[in-house]
Amino acid sequence: MRLGVIDVGSNTVHLLVVDAHPGASPVPYHSQRSLLRLMRYLDEAGCITAEGVTKIVTAIDEAVKAAREIGVDDLIVTATSAIREAPNGPEVLRLVAAQTGEMPQVLSGEDEARITMLAVRRWFGWSAGEILLFDIGGGSFEIAQGADEYPDVQASLPLGAGRATVQFIPEDPPGHPAVSALRRHARAEFTRVRDDLFVDRPQPQMVVGTSKTIRSLGRLVSGSDNPVTGRKRPLYYHDLKEWEPFLREMPSSVREYLPGVTPERGYQLMAGAVLLRTAMKVFGVSKLHISPWALREGIVLRYIDSLDSIDDTGEINLTFE
Repeated sequence: MRLGVIDVGSNTVHLLVVDAHPGASPVPYHSQRSLLRLMRYLDEAGCITAEGVTKIVTAIDEAVKAAREIGVDDLIVTATSAIREAPNGPEVLRLVAAQTGEMPQVLSGEDEARITMLAVRRWFGWSAGEILLFDIGGGSFEIAQGADEYPDVQASLPLGAGRATVQFIPEDPPGHPAVSALRRHARAEFTRVRDDLFVDRPQPQMVVGTSKTIRSLGRLVSGSDNPVTGRKRPLYYHDLKEWEPFLREMPSSVREYLPGVTPERGYQLMAGAVLLRTAMKVFGVSKLHISPWALREGIVLRYIDSLDSIDDTGEINLTFE
């Protein structure tokens, strides 16, 4: 079966097409991205502006057309923090459906964390034991922990790398006081979540990071993938701490040329570094393993697992009741 997944995030609209079969690892067939940077298209009330809406509808329409040209057997369209938190999000979804014929499923932050944990568990396997997961999106930061395919506890914070850049460090490059303000805010939020939700959890046997921002930081800080195994090298707290001052002094136009960094991530990489290092500090993490599988792969895996229980409409419900 050829499955298409369109992930409407805060930073990009990403189409992933895979060949998926029960009992087998999904095989990538096609991937394409359209840059959004939706955090730049929010008004004072948090609504997505007319220009932002146009960008969303156009990007999803292009992705849907590409999927149909490829000839996917099924297509899943999901939307995350930027649309779910915008007051005019429902209106945007109706416009998308009218233009493309596809109504995106809006995932909550907790849904994101649970589906991403599924992908991480399948990637690392049962031997990884208790996993603590960090996932930095453009609009939100998800944290989850558990020993099974779905986490026992999860949290979603409005601390995505794009959102933090716009709200705390809009200057390019950012000044030291602005970076310090972001760090204080992030420390307070991570500490609150740790003490409220994660305080009774056992010590994780493995800490894992996902998302393009974390993969970019990992490549920058730790170097290329292991040439023998192909696995991504772990990211260490002390290495990230050493890199952070250099990133702070660089404008985004320079960051985007760093190893492992793409133009759409360069502008938010500084905020991503601050958020990740702060989370690692608060949770006492010195070493972070990086998973190449994240939300999109989790959606594919959940789809495969649910092939025998898809409802009469032929649709799969990705949300958790």
